[in-house]
Amino acid sequence: MNKAIAADEIVAAPPLGEAARVWARIGCLSFGGPAGQIALMHKVVVEEKSWISEERFVHALSYCMLLPGPEAQQLATYIGWLMHGIRGGLLAGLLFILPGFAIILVLSGLYAEFHETGWLTAVFFGLKAAVLAVVIEALLRLGGRALKNRFHYMVATASFLGLFLLNLPFPLVVVLAGAAGFALARYRERRAAKPRAERQPLARWTTKSVARPLLLLVGWILIWQSPLLIVRALDAPTDLLAEALSGEANVFGAVFIFFSKMATITFGGAYAVLTYVAQIAVGHYAWLKPGEMLDGLALAETTPGPLVLVLCFVGFLAGYRNPVAMVPLAGGVFGAFLAAWATFVPSFVWIFAGAPFIERLRSNVMLSAALSAITAAIVGVILNLAVWFGLHVLFADVGRIAIVSTGVGLPLISLAWPDWRSIDFGAVALFVGAAIALFRFKVSVVKILGLSALAGLAIKLCEAFL
Repeated sequence: MNKAIAADEIVAAPPLGEAARVWARIGCLSFGGPAGQIALMHKVVVEEKSWISEERFVHALSYCMLLPGPEAQQLATYIGWLMHGIRGGLLAGLLFILPGFAIILVLSGLYAEFHETGWLTAVFFGLKAAVLAVVIEALLRLGGRALKNRFHYMVATASFLGLFLLNLPFPLVVVLAGAAGFALARYRERRAAKPRAERQPLARWTTKSVARPLLLLVGWILIWQSPLLIVRALDAPTDLLAEALSGEANVFGAVFIFFSKMATITFGGAYAVLTYVAQIAVGHYAWLKPGEMLDGLALAETTPGPLVLVLCFVGFLAGYRNPVAMVPLAGGVFGAFLAAWATFVPSFVWIFAGAPFIERLRSNVMLSAALSAITAAIVGVILNLAVWFGLHVLFADVGRIAIVSTGVGLPLISLAWPDWRSIDFGAVALFVGAAIALFRFKVSVVKILGLSALAGLAIKLCEAFL
């Protein structure tokens, strides 16, 4: 093995204390949804700190994009696991979500008490414009390193068009890209007609190598569902046995079970399940009033951390309005905690149980080809997220226009299109300034975000007085 390859294999683990400080900083600055979060993580972990190589980063990202749940938090957990094992994964994953969870908890309480969130616009206006510049820089860097041949460019382009024009779910796009990469590698191998002895076999699985991840899987699933014991303790002694076993004898049991189900099907992040969650929370359980889900989404979009923190907002209102034997605020906090636990703990399950297998398969030619194709597709995914995010940052009104219709009123191909009259020149100015500071003067991301936040606040205050 030559030195270049060996360097790609190395994971330079820093002291755990230093890692904790950096993960805490990333957690506090992870605005902009998955595109901004992945961009920030890449810049800090790969470029600034050189803790892992580009290859290890995109390999981990490719796996995380296949999982249900927040992919950015899973990526942080994976990288933390690579450097410090399970304790490192727990540290990275928790620090990635705790700042956002604490903020959404406070904002949910203020919303429940005062029902007012307009002041958040002025506070976080500048951050979004700056994050857009960070996303574009990460996209250019990742694209330059992940797109190695014509096939990769084709996959990235098809991925972007499938998402942007056809509005396909990105897990489907990622799976199709992996299948295409695997098929192409298989085709090239057959054409090369290599002797069987030269082909690289799959990693051999032993009883020991399989038993540990399976035990971890079972153990983490038990930990994941352990809050049901607390929930059932709140049930009245006269509750029916069926209710106690179901865990839905009170609102907290319903919250926990509902979001546990959501955690296993949240492919594509918060937007993929938002409509369904709103339908059940409003129509079936009546935890929220019509329109309040959009308020929760606005809160989640203006806080650091995964966008699925909006589910904590739902859990908070459910507990606040149905507190059982608690005061409303305590019920809200408990409901938000149950929603967060049910949503985020599975991400640790997928990483700690699945990452050892994924790492063993890194040297397999066929699966490496599939993952490299997935990485190329991810470039298209991030480009689509960047375009979507950019349109909503720079324009007040963004809709979709049909290009090709099915003939029954349903668009077959549609295009996200802004109302050009709704352009926000203040956001444009902040974005251009952040981009110049980042690309031309190489200013650190922390300084750019801080200055942009102050500038955004100043702009909104001026607009309010003029």
